[in-house]
Amino acid sequence: MNNLELLESKIAESGKKKSFLAKKVGLTPAGFRNCCTNKAEFKASQIQILCEELNIDSLEEKQSIFFAEVGA
Repeated sequence: MNNLELLESKIAESGKKKSFLAKKVGLTPAGFRNCCTNKAEFKASQIQILCEELNIDSLEEKQSIFFAEVGA
């Protein structure tokens, strides 16, 4: 599960638009939103691209955003 709050924070910090990030990972804006809100899942390749675009360097940060514990 994605931690939407942390993901939104990283997107805001980057200054990049969600539509730009959606295009980079090969999703429509609606598809990107669905993945962010856990209605669908990001593929591993999409997570890698997002980490590069959002400057997520540490494994700990990547896990806390994209692999959050259910109910955390």
